[in-house]
Amino acid sequence: MAFNRISAAEAASLIKHGYNIGLSGFTPAGTAKAVTAALAKVAEEEHAKGNPFQVGIFTGASTGESCDGILSRAKAIRYRAPYTTNKDFRKAVNNGEIAYNDIHLSQMAQEVRYGFMGKIDVAIIEACELTPDGKLYLTAAGGISPTICRMADKVIVELNAAHSKSGMGLHDVYEPADPPYRREIPIYKPSDRIGQPYIQVDPKKIVGVVETNWPDEARAFSEADPITDKIGQNVADFLAADLKRGIIPSTFLPLQSGVGNIANAVLGALGRDTTIPPFEMYTEVLQDAVVGLIRQGRVKFGSTCSLTVTNECLDGIYQDMDFFRDKLVLRPSEISNNPEVVRRLGIISINTAIEVDLYGNVNSTHIGGTKMMNGIGGSGDFTRNAYISIFTCPSEAKEGKISAIVPMVSHVDHSEHSVNIVITEQGVADLRGKSPKERAQAIIENCAHPAYKQLLWDYTKMAGGKNQTPHAIQAALGMHAELARSGDMRNTNWAEYVK
Repeated sequence: MAFNRISAAEAASLIKHGYNIGLSGFTPAGTAKAVTAALAKVAEEEHAKGNPFQVGIFTGASTGESCDGILSRAKAIRYRAPYTTNKDFRKAVNNGEIAYNDIHLSQMAQEVRYGFMGKIDVAIIEACELTPDGKLYLTAAGGISPTICRMADKVIVELNAAHSKSGMGLHDVYEPADPPYRREIPIYKPSDRIGQPYIQVDPKKIVGVVETNWPDEARAFSEADPITDKIGQNVADFLAADLKRGIIPSTFLPLQSGVGNIANAVLGALGRDTTIPPFEMYTEVLQDAVVGLIRQGRVKFGSTCSLTVTNECLDGIYQDMDFFRDKLVLRPSEISNNPEVVRRLGIISINTAIEVDLYGNVNSTHIGGTKMMNGIGGSGDFTRNAYISIFTCPSEAKEGKISAIVPMVSHVDHSEHSVNIVITEQGVADLRGKSPKERAQAIIENCAHPAYKQLLWDYTKMAGGKNQTPHAIQAALGMHAELARSGDMRNTNWAEYVK
């Protein structure tokens, strides 16, 4: 079948006010760019005429500037799910301009299939190749593309020449059946392939192909510093010690790691520690650091949803595909993040916290309990089901004005029941097998910054010691209240809360 070649503007004209659109990609990798940028212009033109124009957007995770950024500034988004990182989108959400639904990434595709969020009118999918019979080969990410291609009324394909066709075959496309007919997902090691290298799309649904040459809008993360290096080393030392005492099998276990400079520092430290054998990754994103470790032989295999790498790194993968073809696989997000598979494989999860409280509850999404940062992403998918769940963060922020260790987190994303290990540059708090009071002692002594230790100990004394989980409820968010009042948690005076 010959598909209709159209411009990005023509494709955008097919999208009407009130539509729900589904997008390929996972992070800026593999995300549609040309049509969404053109759609922002449509919104601006309609708004100038006094007409409403907003759409709902369903994605695998965050997108790039040409989607979340441009559409947010054009006030073209009514509803959006799940994860995002764009600063203009974040500002719009926290101003109450966008209805944002923060969903576990493993659940996004199935909630679309179950009809929880309404129909998908149009799917916009980035591909490196499209065959006449509707075989669609994705670019640098899996995301929720298989589901939205099947569920959408219409499909628009962005055929992006910036992605080499040498990447064809990296993907393993698999959709589980819905209940009550779902079977086990037959992945027993990270390198197992269970699906097809393409998405089969009904050719009649493809209403247009937009030819582009638009590199991914990759994000570069800040360089490592002494704090992140120390956190990374603490993680490596902890895992090496657990390996030595037999808690971790001698073959080691697959790792999941989040995104950012701390994650890069952790992976760098693990790569340097030769007491840890070469290991595998079963994760949602791979960064430049992992690609380097694959080249060095320190990472044997990488199963992921997204190549969240710089464009230079991605080009290197495409050029060396003979080397990488049997060392990488790209999966849909409901498979890369699937709780069943995570628990079966015994994943060690390593994610980043904004703040941690004395009993091990973690806030990874909200500033001050009310302002959205990015979203929970896939951290909950892995944390709740991990063999060992680890959270990392610097012990303080904003030149010491904020402590990451607080009496009670201002928002809970991961409860104390799911968090095994907390690691800052100060040290490691192993919470396994400990009561709440024992966890509090481990966290204060090992993870809190010295400037805050006494303040936290004073809180525990005020809270008393008889209850299972001691709290002075009237003061539990006192450090947050002081930050809002004076801009510095160190000024907290517990005497103000004592009657």
